[in-house]
Amino acid sequence: MRSSYKILDNQYPYFITSTILEWIPIFTNSKYCDILTSALKFYQTNKNLKIFSFVTMDNHFHLIAVNENLSRIMSNFKKYTAKQIINNIKKDSKDWLLHQFEFYKKAHKTESEYQVWQEGFHPIQISSQEMFNQKAEYIHYNPVRRGLVENPEDWKYSSASHYLKDKQCVIDIDSF
Repeated sequence: MRSSYKILDNQYPYFITSTILEWIPIFTNSKYCDILTSALKFYQTNKNLKIFSFVTMDNHFHLIAVNENLSRIMSNFKKYTAKQIINNIKKDSKDWLLHQFEFYKKAHKTESEYQVWQEGFHPIQISSQEMFNQKAEYIHYNPVRRGLVENPEDWKYSSASHYLKDKQCVIDIDSF
């Protein structure tokens, strides 16, 4: 079933969640995390994507971002990163993973052999500072809740170090 979530007003930032198909944990290797990071940097530099908060987990990511064409950016981001992930999986000879992405691919996805991302990206409009704070805290504490780190700022693929330690993280963070 296709997602009913939609971006209705591009002037507001959105809390975004996107998940790997069937929650397959591929972001346990920094090589695959770096694909997401590089793509986000590209969209920041070339398409004026503003990122206020993010985290990459083993099988999904969260982002608070704004752009006048956020739906298009997210669609292109997912297409590009899926291709890069598949190419790297092939190079790494992880045939079992390719078989998973082929097996779980939705029947209507006839243009590709594999499907990496679940459809949609579940945008939730951020309409207040309070809501932003709640979503950013949720994002930053995700690795802590999963038992991956004790402190949110210790997770490399997160904006927590920017907010909690005033340190540079793997991508530039914009002011909300």
